Amino acid sequence: MANNGILVLGGTGKTGRRLVGALRARGAEVRAASRSGEVRFDWDDRSTWAPAFTGVRAAYVVDLQDKPGQWDAETQIRALAEQAVAQGVERLVLLQARVHGLVGGKDLKAGEGAVRESGAEWTILRPNWFFQNFDEGVLFDAVLAGELRLPAGQGREPFVDAGDVAEVAAAALLEDGHQGQILELSGPAALSLTEAAALLSEASGREIRYVPVDHQEYVDELVSYEVPADYALFVADLVAQIRDNRNTATTPTVERILGRPPRDFADFAKSAAADGAWQE
Repeated sequence: MANNGILVLGGTGKTGRRLVGALRARGAEVRAASRSGEVRFDWDDRSTWAPAFTGVRAAYVVDLQDKPGQWDAETQIRALAEQAVAQGVERLVLLQARVHGLVGGKDLKAGEGAVRESGAEWTILRPNWFFQNFDEGVLFDAVLAGELRLPAGQGREPFVDAGDVAEVAAAALLEDGHQGQILELSGPAALSLTEAAALLSEASGREIRYVPVDHQEYVDELVSYEVPADYALFVADLVAQIRDNRNTATTPTVERILGRPPRDFADFAKSAAADGAWQE
């Protein structure tokens, strides 16, 4: 079988499903993979790896570092990359995160070396927090409740649209010129959580406010809602990156690769509200 396909791991996730659409719109032969997707792939079941890579020439890799419990990203991604290259995969695009230091005891850049050393052409994506955390992710329930209680202080974050990240991933998978690069992806402006809440309020017609809370208080609050303690710490540490302004600088990467400015937060909020994201 000729290797012409593109495998998208996490094909039902925030970036994955958008990437599948972007690739198919460009005429690519796409295999959307997940534990329950059209192609079965399970990080914890290596018997699913080889079938998923059959006939594949390029792959988009998303790991599981945001799940509760231990996750050895470097070992798992190295094994996956070796499997992919052995089956003829020539190009790997890895989604990581734009962070500094450990987050909940995890190194969110741990798999990068494995991909760079795989022998395949590689591109690594490091995006800021997604807009979509507010309408389909970890902050969705807080927006519905009208109160973003987060340990983010007065820090600022250039939130980025998952659709922009997906389009950059599509370019890296399909085009030449992006290989051997680490691409940091941000939105057009750094916002405080107070500003983000105001834009969400204006778009949705709901009163949404940001309430800064202490780091440990936030962890304890999540645990009180039966969130696993390790995952609660992971989320709190991730939010603390905003508090400490670790990734506040915007980057020109989205516009350089896509030839247009990145989507802004106000446009996202209006569109999500129009689609009924926060209707109860």
